[in-house]
Amino acid sequence: MRLLRALAAAALAVLALTGCSTATAQRAVPPLPRTERDRNDLIDTAQQVLVDRCLARQGLTLPNASAPQDHSASAPHDRRLQGALFGRGHPELSVTLATGYTVTAHTDGCLAAAERDLYGDQRLWFRTRVVVNNLRAEAQQRMKRDPDYRAATARWTRCVTPAHEARPGRPDPAVSTRCAHESGLTRLRARLEPALLARVRAERHGQLTTYRQLRTRALRRAADLYAERTVQVTLKKGSDPS
Repeated sequence: MRLLRALAAAALAVLALTGCSTATAQRAVPPLPRTERDRNDLIDTAQQVLVDRCLARQGLTLPNASAPQDHSASAPHDRRLQGALFGRGHPELSVTLATGYTVTAHTDGCLAAAERDLYGDQRLWFRTRVVVNNLRAEAQQRMKRDPDYRAATARWTRCVTPAHEARPGRPDPAVSTRCAHESGLTRLRARLEPALLARVRAERHGQLTTYRQLRTRALRRAADLYAERTVQVTLKKGSDPS
C-alpha cells in the first residue's frame, strides 16, 4: 500500500486544459517543451492519465494520499489494485546490468499498458531505460576496479579507522571527508569518474540513440493526449443545450 500511495502522491496534476468555447474546436498539438524538466513533466503526466484511464476501466482508482484509510477492509482491494497497476505473476522482463544487479518488470498491468501507448515498444523501452539510467553506476563499478582507486580506498579506510579498533560502519562525516582528501580519493574520483562515464556512454551509443528516439515518440504522444483532452473539454464547455 505504501508503494501505491507513493505513486499517487508523486503523480503530477492532470494536464492543464485551455481553449476557446466553440463546438467546432480543432485539435492543435502544442510545441514540445524545451527544457528537460518540462519534457519529463509532460511524459509523467501523460502516463498518469493513461494509468488512471486503465484503472477506471476496471473500476479502480489510485488512493488519495491525504485521505484517511480504512485498513480493516483494504487488503483485498490493495492486492487487486497492485495487480492491476503493476501486473501479476512472474515478471516477464529482466535485465542484468554490468553492476550485477537484475531489474525486472511485468508486461501486463496499467503501467505497462501506458508505456506501450507512449513508447510503442514496452520491452525495448524497458531494456533501454534500465541500461541508460545505470550508466553512471556502471562507470563507478569500473572505477572501483582501478588499481589506483583501490589503493586510495585502502588509505581512506586506514584513515577513518581508530587505532586498535575495527573500522566504524558509518565513519563520522567530517572524518570521512578529511580522509577522502588526505588519501587522494577525492582527487582520484574527480579524475576517473568523468572519463569512465564518457567511455561507457560511447560504448552504449546505440542504446542512448534508441533511448532518445523512444523519448521523442513519447513526447509527441503525450502532446497528442494533451490536445485530445483540450478539445474534449472545449467542446463540452461550448456545447449548446438547445
